[in-house]
Amino acid sequence: MIDNYLLEELVTFAKYKTLAKTAAELNVTQPTVTRGMQKLEDELSVQLFDRQPNRISLTKTGKLAAEKATALLQANQQFITEIKNYAQSQQVLKIASVAPGPQIVLEQNLQKFNANITVEQALLEQNDVEQCLLNHHYSAIITNREIQTELIESRYIGKENLYVNLDQFMYLANKRQVTFKELFGLSFVVLNDIGPWKTIIQENIPDAKFLYQTEYDALSELTKYTNFPFFTTNITQPDNVYDTTDTVALPITDDSAKMTFYAAYLKSQRSTIAPLAKKLVSIWPINNASR
Repeated sequence: MIDNYLLEELVTFAKYKTLAKTAAELNVTQPTVTRGMQKLEDELSVQLFDRQPNRISLTKTGKLAAEKATALLQANQQFITEIKNYAQSQQVLKIASVAPGPQIVLEQNLQKFNANITVEQALLEQNDVEQCLLNHHYSAIITNREIQTELIESRYIGKENLYVNLDQFMYLANKRQVTFKELFGLSFVVLNDIGPWKTIIQENIPDAKFLYQTEYDALSELTKYTNFPFFTTNITQPDNVYDTTDTVALPITDDSAKMTFYAAYLKSQRSTIAPLAKKLVSIWPINNASR
């Protein structure tokens, strides 16, 4: 079995082209690199280097060996990372989400789960969900798309419905519900990190102005002292971030104002995550029967 340090020397030499730069990068002496190169050739029983009086370079076989060595080292590091992440996932269930609503539900109900759960604060991109599960970065991810693959499955959790909060004296505030089209031309204060909701409001109210705020505190202040409309959901309505004293919350009736969430996880983790997903369904802030 070839030692990793020999492969590292080969890969480093292929990158830097000289013994001096290779030794400097690996923080070893040139004779150490030379001995390692010779040992690697002996173990493989092939010539990897073309040695000239004042120059050394890789043969074609050496170049191929360097490419394969790079792949082996990367696979080895990936192996270490996945095993460590998996071991950690067995001790603590780390859950992430693509939107803030599920985060809020989880954080407000952690004591109701018979498990050691931590909730990732940063939102994930939908495109990263499968890879993060396969790499064991998270035990489960709440996503707005159902995923069913050879290794991953997902379970329905619940829906989140979008509301608009309007100043009570606006003419639209007299309605019982609104559509995106009726919000044409308004200016809204919006939290910047709201996952897929951001794309939804931008695409459905293209003529609106969105004053994005990076901090909850800044958004809270604006909702207290200005009459800008803002968005909440059936999940964030009871949240203390917003001052709803002088506003009227109206449901937005468009289909795109309703988001369905699923708990995605590795099938190998079904026995651990399925009970958690079932519990999450039972505490979700809307009637899950209306799918």
